[in-house]
Amino acid sequence: MAQRPLSRSVEDYLKVIYALTEHMGTASTSAIAESLDIQPASVTGMVKKLAEGGLLEHLPYKGVRLTETGTIEALRVVRRHRILETYLCECLGYSWDDVHGEAERLEHAASDQLIEQMSRALGFPSHDPHGAPIPTPAGVIEETDLTTLADAPPGTRLRIRAVRDEDSADLRSMAEEGLVPGTQVTVGATPAAGGAILVWLEAGAGAELARSVSSELARQIFVVTDPG
Repeated sequence: MAQRPLSRSVEDYLKVIYALTEHMGTASTSAIAESLDIQPASVTGMVKKLAEGGLLEHLPYKGVRLTETGTIEALRVVRRHRILETYLCECLGYSWDDVHGEAERLEHAASDQLIEQMSRALGFPSHDPHGAPIPTPAGVIEETDLTTLADAPPGTRLRIRAVRDEDSADLRSMAEEGLVPGTQVTVGATPAAGGAILVWLEAGAGAELARSVSSELARQIFVVTDPG
């Protein structure tokens, strides 16, 4: 299967399973169905097909995970998606909250040759506009050990590394509040009103800005420790 062009449906499954297993180790049928917004019964048949094609394997009582071949194919799709997002932002003037859906549509049609030309025109970027690492053409991707802002202990000094890109409204909120990759933040010692998280943003010249971040939005923001 992996030696022939993969269908859009197969590529979508591989990308979703890769994303799920990246953090959880395995992907359940229900999690795959929820991510693709389809019925679990539909997932069962495709999972069997992908397993027969050598793209994934079952782990008893745990779910499925990609084989080495499946991972390589998934990362090809991830690379296309993230290069497209970067090109749309940097070369065509798209805002970062508009590019995800556009890249979702284009990633199945764009050839690898076109993607490599785009990468060259961009100067071979290592991360997309949302801070996510871009796999190399050989299928190598930067390993990350990230936590969400929602899970960060009070008083921690952090730097935003990446944000989830699926929800345009969330991305607009992040941009408006200055919660973008590269920004240094310090988690307040006490929570804000309504269970929100109080953070202080680096504003330059030693200044800091206070922001109240909802717990829902904080779960979409990935951070690393920044000792300063």
